[in-house]
Order: sequence, then C-alpha cells, then structure tokens
Amino acid sequence: MKAVCVYCGSSNGANPIYAETARAFGRALVDAKLALVYGGGKVGLMGIIADTVMAAGGRAIGVIPELLVDKEIGHHGLTELHVVPDMHHRKKMMADLSDAFVALPGGAGTLEELFEMYTWAQLGYHRKPVGVFNIAGFYDPLIAMLEHTVREGFMRRAYFDTLQVESDPVALIGKLQRYQPLLVDKWALHRDKV
Repeated sequence: MKAVCVYCGSSNGANPIYAETARAFGRALVDAKLALVYGGGKVGLMGIIADTVMAAGGRAIGVIPELLVDKEIGHHGLTELHVVPDMHHRKKMMADLSDAFVALPGGAGTLEELFEMYTWAQLGYHRKPVGVFNIAGFYDPLIAMLEHTVREGFMRRAYFDTLQVESDPVALIGKLQRYQPLLVDKWALHRDKV
C-alpha cells in the first residue's frame, strides 16, 4: 500500500474534534509512509489534512475539477495538483492513484464518493479496502442504516463486514493494510437463490 484516498468535508464541521482528528489522520498517514490522495481543495477538512501531511514531510496529491479551481479553492501547495475537466475524471483519477479509500466526516459529496467505492468493491471492480474514520460517532447513524439493510435482506453480512470502521487513525490504517478482499462472486450468490 502506497497511497490512501481520503474523502472529507470542504468545511470544518460544527465540532472542533473533526479538525483535530483530521490532523491526527494526516500525521498517521505520514508515519505509515503513505501518500494522501484527496480532492485538491484548500478549505475545510480537505485543506486541514493536506496541510498536515505537507507540514509533516509527507506527500499530498490533489485532484480537482476545473470548475473548482476557477472558484479559487484549489490547493497550490501540494506535492501534486491535477486539474481535470469534471467530477467523473476526478473520481477516476483519485481511484486509480489510490490503494485504499477512507471517509472522514463530510456532506453529500463525501457520502457519494464513499458509497461509489464501497459499491465498486462489492461488484468486484476493485479489491481495495474501504473504510470510515468514525470521529466522535459521526458515522454511527450510517452504520446503523447499513445494519438495517442487512436485516432487511438488501445486503449480505459479508459485504457489510468489508467496510473498515475505526475511531483511531493508527488502528484504521492498520486495518487497511491488513485487509483481505472478499473473494465471493456477488452474482453467484444471487444465482444460488433462484
């Protein structure tokens, strides 16, 4: 594992602990000799984690669409900043550059990116670990919802269990590094039920 893609908010959030733990995650990435791949912004948790990684001597690789660079939120103090035409190119490049995916607190964009990678893992489009850094229980409601989908028969427990959840940055990175992908064909499981 060489690089971790981090999805997170373009704001700091209401609780100062989000910024504090984003810094802790950035330091943990550098300590583990892992590069940060992220959305290329200089604002919110995005900017905080990138600044932390750079200040600690790590590598921060940003991928940002032209529209957001034009709005002057692009971070020009990174190891690399890739400017791409749109969000589709952004997400593909971020996925290609990364060996794992982690969501910190954020809004709709963070959730959308997390669920895309989580779904792609279930479908076998990649075999990379996907996790959430559950700062101060931020993701507890989401985890409860996913548990609900299992109980209601819309997700198999094995797929639920592939999501790496941790509230400690070092422990989460360790889980990502030890991750073994699920080698079950999702569609074979469905054929067995027919």
